[in-house]
Amino acid sequence: MQTRRYHHGDLRAALLTRAEETLREKGPAELSLRELARDLGVSHAAPSRHFKDKQALLDGLALLGFDRLGATLGASQEGVGSAFADRIDAFARAYVGFAGDNAELLDLMYSIKHDPSASEALVKASQQLGALALAVITEGQRAGEVREGSVESIATPIFSTLHGFASLAVSGSLPEGAVESGLNDITAYVLRGCAPDARG
Repeated sequence: MQTRRYHHGDLRAALLTRAEETLREKGPAELSLRELARDLGVSHAAPSRHFKDKQALLDGLALLGFDRLGATLGASQEGVGSAFADRIDAFARAYVGFAGDNAELLDLMYSIKHDPSASEALVKASQQLGALALAVITEGQRAGEVREGSVESIATPIFSTLHGFASLAVSGSLPEGAVESGLNDITAYVLRGCAPDARG
């Protein structure tokens, strides 16, 4: 039995890792603290020290996802220069790449963050992610590369377009090999919509 191998911090991480594997394989409906405990070789009561119920586990998974996505998007901005076109292109590719690698997790993240019972930590993590996107637009405005206006009103169509494209890519709705050319088109579309002479 693996029971004695786990300590408080290690078991929480192990539960999240196995929960994410189950999410990928079977979807959120099949997640069960009791099943996770059995998979990890611990007592069925052991997970309750870290997650009081399934909802807490889902919150933990979503929080992990937002942290990982934030790190991915943040890393995409390193070394790409200050031009808005380069920054938004890198941002878009990182987001679509994350969606492709973590489709089930991304679905969970967005379904849970709108739940009234979402934890304060989860809400904060999703807001930090939004702040990263807004910062790219704000800096573009300062450089004169993005039209004037509410940053939020500019960000909404950008993110809607990007998330929609990512959903199509992940679902297999795009022709084979079309993701790369599609990303080029998405970037061009966003730049036209954000251009200083574009209608607000």
